[in-house]
Order: sequence, then C-alpha cells, then structure tokens
Amino acid sequence: MYVEDTARAVEAARRAGGVGEAYQVGADEEKENVAVLGALCDLLDRLKPRAGGKSHRELMETVTDRPGHDRRYATDASKFRTGLSWQPKVSFLEGLEKTVRWYLENPAWCESVRAKGYAGQRLGLGRPGS
Repeated sequence: MYVEDTARAVEAARRAGGVGEAYQVGADEEKENVAVLGALCDLLDRLKPRAGGKSHRELMETVTDRPGHDRRYATDASKFRTGLSWQPKVSFLEGLEKTVRWYLENPAWCESVRAKGYAGQRLGLGRPGS
C-alpha cells in the first residue's frame, strides 16, 4: 500500500476510530512476492533501462527462504474500510511507480543510507550465532 494512503488511514483512525479499537488496514491488492518483484523489474525497465536493453528480470534469482518468511501478505481490512468509510486513493502499480521514481530522483538520500553502513545485503536473516 502506498505510503500516503497509509498516512491517510492512520489519520482516519485517529479522527474517527473507536478508542481501543484494533483495525487492519489494506488496499485489497494481494500479490505474491514474486509478482511484486516482477512489477518492479518491469517498471525499472521503463524508467531506468539496463545497458544493452537487457531486462531487470534477468537479475532475479531464487534464494533459500529465511525461517518464517511469508510468500504473501494479506489482511481483511473490511472493518476499517466500512466503519471509517476509508478507501485507498493510489493503486498498487501507481504507488510502486511513485515510490521508485522518488528513489531514482533522490540518490543523495540513498547514498546517506549506504554511508551509515547498509551495503545492499539481504536483511532479515539474523546475525551469525544469534
């Protein structure tokens, strides 16, 4: 779900949600992880093509899942959407494109993250010995 829709959902819960109520928020656009990655590759092919016209999909590789890894993420947001009359404004593909464009247009921010020690490594695997 696009970040601005998430912020609007939090604001809707703050303004109109019941005190102590729990809500699930979602855009009802369930996708498998591999489909999200494919959409990202297709978008990069259009916005930042690779040398020689090669597809970014060629860079995809299958890795061993980490323990507890989810293949998809799904929520039942009907209580939130009905009770608070909330709907997302941005579709999955539109939000993905807005997000990718932001990263492509803000390389200095990306470099600042790398400068703090992130080197592109796969996260969520835990530390050796933990």
